[in-house]
Amino acid sequence: MPCLIRRLTTSGLHPVDYSASSLADAVQYEPQDGVYTVTNTYEVTKLLKFSAHLDRLEDSARREGITLVLDRATLRAALRSMILEASWGDSRFRVTVPKAMPDQLILSVEPFHPPPPEAYANGVRCITLPDSARTNAAAKTTGWMHNRTAWPLPEGIYEGLLLNHEGYVLEGSSSNFYAVLNGELRTAGEGVLPGIAQQIVFETAPAVISLRRDAIHKRELPQVSEAFITSSSRGIVPVVEIDGASIGTGVPGSITLALRERYAGWLATHLEEL
Repeated sequence: MPCLIRRLTTSGLHPVDYSASSLADAVQYEPQDGVYTVTNTYEVTKLLKFSAHLDRLEDSARREGITLVLDRATLRAALRSMILEASWGDSRFRVTVPKAMPDQLILSVEPFHPPPPEAYANGVRCITLPDSARTNAAAKTTGWMHNRTAWPLPEGIYEGLLLNHEGYVLEGSSSNFYAVLNGELRTAGEGVLPGIAQQIVFETAPAVISLRRDAIHKRELPQVSEAFITSSSRGIVPVVEIDGASIGTGVPGSITLALRERYAGWLATHLEEL
């Protein structure tokens, strides 16, 4: 099933001169210089914190020196039109702003397939990627979208965790990373892309566990009792193994499960219509 792709200009939606089977496949046709955001819908045309996505898109553009004048109402209407045209039900979409043509947005839509239930029930395996910290990490750039393919993951590995040159665990290649260490929930407070799902974790986690925005070091991984990653399309995904070593007991822990429950409750009451 092909990805639906259009270019949004001041005169409306227009076809592009390429086709792709998915958002991942479409990356090869998108510019190296630019910024983007990606998320998914619920109940066909409902979204979670889409204004926050657009705020971050505008912030990313400023950080990259891109003059972006975003017509949010027009963008919302265009995305809604494409999602209804595709008739896939829930969709995953990307909004890309090319640096050379910031007034011509690239909108790409595909069917949304959430992670398999066993990823949440059993947890996932990750590896660390030394010296992989992103430049200008607070900006969600298309350059990173292209460059992260330089770290292909072995079979069975769900996510690569980026380490800075000192060995601190910053974030996932497409997610934020969290660890429970000495009774605190730890996550990097700088050198990372601020996540949309992360905003929900920051709001809901203090009722479960104290939160410290300070990255853990790789050498502390053996003392970590629980870990998880977050992204807007996946929510909270438990991590049960890093670099071949079990995290805690090797199964999703009670704190992670409690946070997942609170996250789901927050989502259920905060969806907005596109």
